[in-house]
Amino acid sequence: MAETNRGRTWWQDAVFYQVYPLSYQDSNDDGFGDLRGVISRIPYLADTLGIDAIWLSPFYRSPMRDWGYDVSDHTDVGPVYGTLDDAREVIEKAHASGIRVIIDYVMNHTSDEHPWFVESRSSRDNPKRDWYVWADGRDGGPPNNWVSVFSGPQWTFDEHTGQWYRHTYLPSQPDLNWRNPEVVEAMLDVMRFWLDLGVDGFRVDAAHQMMKDPEMRDNPPVPPDYVRPWKDMGPYDDFVHLYDYGHPDVHDVHRQIREVLDSYGETMSIGEVHIFDLAEWASYYGELDELHMPFNFHLMAADWDPASLRARIEAVLWHLPEGAWTNWTLGNHDEIRLATRLPDGHERIAALLLLTLPGTPFLYYGDELGMEETVIPDTHARDPWGQNVSYLSRDGCRTPMQWTPGPNAGFTSPGVSPWLPLGPDYQVVNVETQLADPDSILNMYRRLLTLRKKSDALRSRDFASPYEVPDHLLVYTRGEDEMTVILNFGDVVCDAEVEDGTVVFSTHRVDREGEAVSGGKVSLGPVEGVIVAHG
Repeated sequence: MAETNRGRTWWQDAVFYQVYPLSYQDSNDDGFGDLRGVISRIPYLADTLGIDAIWLSPFYRSPMRDWGYDVSDHTDVGPVYGTLDDAREVIEKAHASGIRVIIDYVMNHTSDEHPWFVESRSSRDNPKRDWYVWADGRDGGPPNNWVSVFSGPQWTFDEHTGQWYRHTYLPSQPDLNWRNPEVVEAMLDVMRFWLDLGVDGFRVDAAHQMMKDPEMRDNPPVPPDYVRPWKDMGPYDDFVHLYDYGHPDVHDVHRQIREVLDSYGETMSIGEVHIFDLAEWASYYGELDELHMPFNFHLMAADWDPASLRARIEAVLWHLPEGAWTNWTLGNHDEIRLATRLPDGHERIAALLLLTLPGTPFLYYGDELGMEETVIPDTHARDPWGQNVSYLSRDGCRTPMQWTPGPNAGFTSPGVSPWLPLGPDYQVVNVETQLADPDSILNMYRRLLTLRKKSDALRSRDFASPYEVPDHLLVYTRGEDEMTVILNFGDVVCDAEVEDGTVVFSTHRVDREGEAVSGGKVSLGPVEGVIVAHG
C-alpha cells in the first residue's frame, strides 16, 4: 500500500494493468489464454511487476466473432476461458495478493446469439422485440445513412420480420435498446451479479454509443477540409457523427449505473468514451454522479513532442470538473503497440510520462517489455475489423504475452499453435530475459512503480509545467514542488535547469539513482528521463 493517501480512494492511487485473457497465459494447451492462466500469473502482477489493479477484457460466453465483445450470456464464462468458478478464483486470489479487479461491462450490444435477441427477432409482437432497436427502411434501403464503426451500414435487414436492426459494430452485435426500462433493469442486474461476485468495478465498453438520435437523422458528410480527430477509421470517417452517438439521454443511463456502483461501496467505473472535444468528454463525469472517469485517450491523440504533449495535458486538467480525477493511457487492445507507434527508444520516456502525471495510469500487457506490433499474415487473421478494412486490423497488438525465450515464449506448451502468432522478437523481449538485465525496460517499470507507490508527490493532484524550457524538453513538477520530472525528447546529451536535489529515477541508468544534483542543472542523455527529488 502507498505510504500516505490524503483522502484519495484506492482507484485514484492505483496503477491499472490491462490483461487480454486470450493472450496472457494458456493453461490447458488449446492455444488460447484463459482464466486459470491469469491465476497462474498473479504473482508476476503483484510481486514482480507491482501493479495495484487489473482490467480483464471480456471472458463471457460468446460466439467469439469479435473475440468476446459479442456476448451471448453476460453472467457466464465462455468455455475457452474456463468456468464461473475460475472467475471467482481470479477475483479471490487477486484480492488476496492486494490486487483489485475490474471487468469489461459490454452494455451497448449483445451477440445475435443471445437469447434476448433470438426472441426479439422471432416476431414483431414478441415481448422482447423492443429490447433491441428495430426500424422500417427508407426508399428500399436502411433507415438512414449511419455507418458501422467496423464499416458498412449500421443496419441489417431481417427477412423474417421485414425490418432493419441497428448494430454499431458487426451485424452479429445488435444494439440493445436502452430506452426500454426492462433492458435497463436487466443490464443493471448484470452489474449486480458481478459486484456480488466481488469485482471492484467496470471498464464500460462503448460508453458513449448506446444513446443515439431517436429521430434517426442522417449524419452529414465530412467537409473537404475535415481533420480527423485521432486516427484513420476507414469509411466511418466519411461522416460527421452528429446523431449516432452521445445523445444527451446517455447521461441518464450513466447516472443509473453510478447509483448501482455507489450502493456497493468503493467501486469504480471507467468508460470508453472516444470523444476528443474536451468539454463534451468531461461531461461524462456529470456532477460527479456519472462515470468515475471517462477514459482519457488524449495523450494518444497528441503529436509526440514536448509542446503538444504539455498543451494536451494542461487542457485535460483544465477541463476536469471540480473534484474530478482523470486517468492516462498510451495503449490498449485496439491500438498499435506503443513501442511501434513511437520513435525508437521513446517507449521509456513514455512510461515515465504515463506514471508521473496527476491521475490514474492504465498500462497494457506487454508494454512493460517493449513488445512491438506483430505483422500477422492473412492466413492467421482473427480481427473482424481488419477483415473488413485490412489496415485497421488489431491482431498485431493482441499477440501472446512473451514470458520466456523458450518455445512459444512460455505462453503455451511446445508444439501447440497459439491463437495468434508470437512476436518475432520474443527470444529477447520476454520477462525471463529482462528480469536478468538490471537496465531492461521491465526492470525500469518495476523501479518506477515502486517509486510511485512510495511517493505521495507522484500520486497527488499537484502539477506545474514551466514554459521557458528548450523545445526538446518536457519538464513538470509534482507534489508541492517536491519532485521534478524531466524528459529529453532529443537525441543528444543536454543539461536542464533544475533546483538542487537528488536523482531518484532514470529511464536508462540504474547507477544514476542517488546522484546529487547541484549548481542548478542536471545532465540528461539522449532520450532520457529523470526524476529529481528536492529537499
